[in-house]
Amino acid sequence: MPRSIATNTSVDLDALLEFVRPRHHAILITRRGDGAPQASPVTCGVDDAGRVVVSTYPERAKTRNARRDPAVDVVVLSDEWNGAWVQIEGEAEVLDAPDSVEPLVEYYRNISGEHPDWDEYRAAMLDQGKSIIRVTPRRWGPVATGGFPARLA
Repeated sequence: MPRSIATNTSVDLDALLEFVRPRHHAILITRRGDGAPQASPVTCGVDDAGRVVVSTYPERAKTRNARRDPAVDVVVLSDEWNGAWVQIEGEAEVLDAPDSVEPLVEYYRNISGEHPDWDEYRAAMLDQGKSIIRVTPRRWGPVATGGFPARLA
């Protein structure tokens, strides 16, 4: 059986965002007050401005951490375990309700399409006090796949 060879493909920002758009599983890495990493599994999307976006609540550790220290990392994963992935370093911005409502509408649209009742959705976001974290990519690694080193092909 042929061995799968690991790959690393350097991409520009446009190609990075094209890679991320259909993938919604990620790990958001923020920094605790003492500088230690804090990792959170999240659902992510890409907004119209090319930022990686995550819906959350203001009480969550990731939200508090990103507000205090906006330097974050997002590891975007493929749905399949052995699929491609990429790590993005970026600067986070946290928006809370009511300012988060329209960005949350955009987040929903870009991931799931149209909602059957946008007024109901907006009311739910306000009622729940939802926040959104928007990450502007500053640096990213190559799009990578796992596998064997080429020397073992």
